Amino acid sequence: MNMASGQNKNNSNNNIASPCVRQCCLDEQDVCLGCHRTLDEILAWHAMNDQQKSALLATLQQRANAGKKR
Repeated sequence: MNMASGQNKNNSNNNIASPCVRQCCLDEQDVCLGCHRTLDEILAWHAMNDQQKSALLATLQQRANAGKKR
């Protein structure tokens, strides 16, 4: 642990960057038009481990692709 910054290098919750693209606008179903996350997914991101984040990123890609087909 880096005592100066309080960060733990082994923290498995910070290795995957947020999919946020700073185009935050929620649709009628509370899904962000920028990153395709639901409001609940946005709020939960910081508590997810890397495995959960990776799984969500795959879901987001599917959601984005489905939106393009509409």
